[in-house]
Amino acid sequence: MELDQCFQMMMMKMEGVSIKEWKDIPVELLMRILSLVDDRNVIAASGVCCGWRDAISLGLTRLRLSWCNNNMNSLVLSLAPKFVKLQTLILRQDKPQLEDNAVEAIANHCHELQELDLSKSLKLTDRSLYALAHGCPNLTKLNLSGCTSFSDKAIAYLTRSCRNLKVLNLCGCVNAVSDYTLEAIGNNCNQMQSLNLGWCEKISDDGVMSLAYGCPDLRTLDLCGCVLITDESVVALADWCVHLRSLGLYYCRNITDRAMYSLAQSGVKNKPGGQWKSSAKKSKFDEEGLRSLNISQCTALTPSAVQAVCDTFPALHTCSGRHSLVMSGCLNLTSVHCACILQAHRAVPHSAH
Repeated sequence: MELDQCFQMMMMKMEGVSIKEWKDIPVELLMRILSLVDDRNVIAASGVCCGWRDAISLGLTRLRLSWCNNNMNSLVLSLAPKFVKLQTLILRQDKPQLEDNAVEAIANHCHELQELDLSKSLKLTDRSLYALAHGCPNLTKLNLSGCTSFSDKAIAYLTRSCRNLKVLNLCGCVNAVSDYTLEAIGNNCNQMQSLNLGWCEKISDDGVMSLAYGCPDLRTLDLCGCVLITDESVVALADWCVHLRSLGLYYCRNITDRAMYSLAQSGVKNKPGGQWKSSAKKSKFDEEGLRSLNISQCTALTPSAVQAVCDTFPALHTCSGRHSLVMSGCLNLTSVHCACILQAHRAVPHSAH
């Protein structure tokens, strides 16, 4: 919706308020109008007059610039000093544009930032992470996926300052993620709930175990393509991360039945009465169990072990359209089925009568 259209719509709803020019619009109404338009119009509005610039500077908390296909770096440099109250900033790029000086500007001015997306920022170096560590200590959600130039030392440094991190995406950060990185996350970011380590091939069981011990509140962990990890990693997660709901093990070919049985055992151990109860009303324990598991290309697994996991966690589905238990490339696991399919098979003779 365009700014002019929103303005006209709001004017029709207002009574007894004299507004002759744009600058006469009350701050509350201005922010309401801007909530209805896209971010390009918000930026344009900040240049209408000093009053609007100041109002937007103090009132704008979320900004998305992913639509900017050219000159994003210059745009961030010009906007960061204006929008000092930002809490969420999305800077995902289709082609690399951002440079360290733009992130440094963000860190220098946007001290209340909580959520930052820098994915695919291939030009950024450790300078950016050091700046964020000093200027944005309140970060809770950070996406660095596809940023290949960061080092593990810079990530570790960041975790020592940004201890409130709950969601961190490091997928494809091949140079930035090592066992040293995971040890730092485990030591400093105890509130971590979601961590993507996809295709970070340097990490081993030592790093994952440090993570499991230090981040007991983990809900989502993606280890897809982490080819060095073994059952020891999964056993540690099963023992320490009792709230784990989603686990990605795609192409982790060292994973065997021992890992699956440890997951199944943890599910039983963490439930009252030692077993899953089938009832119309789900308990909080049902909600806590695994709801997504990707074991595609884990070719060492056998049907009995995977079936044990599936039976333990009723939210894992193999049925059409739900597929929260993903087993692509595991031809020997075709006999594994969730409760839905078994119930459907039992219902067939009934419906025939």
